[in-house]
Amino acid sequence: MGSRLELQAVLELILGTDKVYFQAPAEPAMDYPCIVYKRDNAKTNHADDIPYHVHLRYMVTVIDRNPDSVIPGKVAALPTCIHNRSFAKDRLNHDVYTLYF
Repeated sequence: MGSRLELQAVLELILGTDKVYFQAPAEPAMDYPCIVYKRDNAKTNHADDIPYHVHLRYMVTVIDRNPDSVIPGKVAALPTCIHNRSFAKDRLNHDVYTLYF
């Protein structure tokens, strides 16, 4: 679909800031709300046993103090996005998605 930098730009647009982190930094370095994402897996299409297209999958986590944040809904609206789980930790709400991009 697109490159990692294109995904970065899409997530920054959704969030409305540049607080989008690839491969999360140390906790104190993050400002909230934020989005953290990393490569999670890949799906490879083959023809005649030869790979011809690789779809990268990312784990995207929205972290926000606000339990009623609209940001998770905006991420969930992305094509191929699937909600994986939600949890709270240290008074921060986490919504985790998988996304092929």
